[in-house]
Amino acid sequence: MNIHPIRTEKDYKAALRELSAYFDNEPTPGTEEGDRFEILATLVEAYEAKHFPIEAPDPIEAIRFRMEQGGLTVKDLVPSIGQPNRVYEVLSRKRGLTLEMIRNLHRNLGIPAESLIGA
Repeated sequence: MNIHPIRTEKDYKAALRELSAYFDNEPTPGTEEGDRFEILATLVEAYEAKHFPIEAPDPIEAIRFRMEQGGLTVKDLVPSIGQPNRVYEVLSRKRGLTLEMIRNLHRNLGIPAESLIGA
């Protein structure tokens, strides 16, 4: 099978090239080719997680994204955040999210709590 760890950018690109060949004709799991595909995918995933981490979105950006995604208006946020003036204060970053707002946004709009808590 001759697979080795991905240590360099060159190793990473080579693994991507080899892996991309499998996408058009994904091998059957449990076969030698299927195992190779799975191992390469795991190695590439680990390399990307280490070298290209994806940061959690900013809480306000997460709300704005959900609004855009669902065609929501400020009026739609009132049940989760409070009166329209409070919604505008939160969206303009003049007021922070409370724990109750985070719970409501998560429950009512399906925004992941981790995105609302921020880092």
